[in-house]
Amino acid sequence: MTSLMTFYLSRVLGKTIFSLNGEPIGKLKDLVLDLGEKHPRVVAAKMRVGKTFRLIDFTEVEIFKGDEFGIRCREVRDYDLSAIPNYLCLVENVLDRQIVDMNGRKLVRVNDVRLAIIPSGTFAVAVDVGMEGLLRRIGLSRRAIKSFERFNLHIPGRFILWDDVEAIDSSNRNIKLSQPYSKLHTLHPSDLADIMEDLDKPTRTTVFAALDEEKAADVLEELEPHAQVHIIESLPTEKAADVLEKMPADEVADILDELTAEKAEELLNEMAKESSDDVRELMEYPQKTVGSIMTTNFITVSAEQTAEEILRLLRRLKPEPDEIYLLFILNSKEELTGTVSLRDLVVADPEIRMSEIMSKSVVTVYDDDEVDSLGEIIEKYDLLAIPVLDREQKMQGVVVIDDIVEKLQKKIKAK
Repeated sequence: MTSLMTFYLSRVLGKTIFSLNGEPIGKLKDLVLDLGEKHPRVVAAKMRVGKTFRLIDFTEVEIFKGDEFGIRCREVRDYDLSAIPNYLCLVENVLDRQIVDMNGRKLVRVNDVRLAIIPSGTFAVAVDVGMEGLLRRIGLSRRAIKSFERFNLHIPGRFILWDDVEAIDSSNRNIKLSQPYSKLHTLHPSDLADIMEDLDKPTRTTVFAALDEEKAADVLEELEPHAQVHIIESLPTEKAADVLEKMPADEVADILDELTAEKAEELLNEMAKESSDDVRELMEYPQKTVGSIMTTNFITVSAEQTAEEILRLLRRLKPEPDEIYLLFILNSKEELTGTVSLRDLVVADPEIRMSEIMSKSVVTVYDDDEVDSLGEIIEKYDLLAIPVLDREQKMQGVVVIDDIVEKLQKKIKAK
């Protein structure tokens, strides 16, 4: 045997396994990987013997290359998978399954698997998600490539290294992973949301349930309304409420508006009172008013506080990025008297007071204004956030540019 040989799973599936004296033993039906090692190593082969299946130790199996690939077995020794808590069957769990391409951040389907044989064992090194892999599966690859080359046509091959994929198809419950979907946690919430929207409903729910509450909340914000509704309705009420509590109140209000009144009330009752009160307040606004899309998460400070005091406050609160576009200065009557941008705060002398650097010329809107009026205001004044007042001049919330853009996108999609 050479020190390195590669082969495709499709080239050996269905091949007869022979003993060393040339007697047929069975036909290869699957290969089993041990995922507990640094690299996924083949530890067992599933073969068909008559009408039954048998799992044999792969250390006794040799795959060799002649005119075609062949398989021989030095000794037929049964293999016990119970000793491996973390294994994967290539045909049963990988071939034709949906996976996440971690680099491309999208769903793809596995057409073939590439393996490598080295002195220390046989390892899975990549999956083939290209057209060439599909043609190879049906036995047309070599012939088709030669035919296409005559017309200067190229059949695209596409490989993803094993380390850059994450299996997410939950349709087969035999998959044994000690840390399910571990790599998915590294994706940006927007990328993960795009992937989840392409999944079937059961798998989508399974993947979402595996996320921690902070990540789940970020992903839920990015999902389309129909997917948000499905996720919330699929989760236990307690779990769904815990996730909703991590989200901005305006986002939660939008989601609950899509649910039945009974389901929305059930979730609000399960949420912490402070969170649910904010959401209930927003849900009272008519759909097309500014109040319906404003967030009640904003930071107010005193005109007498210093820059250093406020920076210490921000370090303690650790607010979301869109909560600190502007800081708002209120008087004792809760009336807005000025704003301070994050940039001005950071570059200010530590001892300077907000009254000395705040902007007193503040563009505001009312909570009962029409949403459609916001686009013109933001464009005219080049704003990232607009404070929202009620008719008594009390500050009620903030509309950030992200919410306005999202609203416009939904409006375009609805047309």
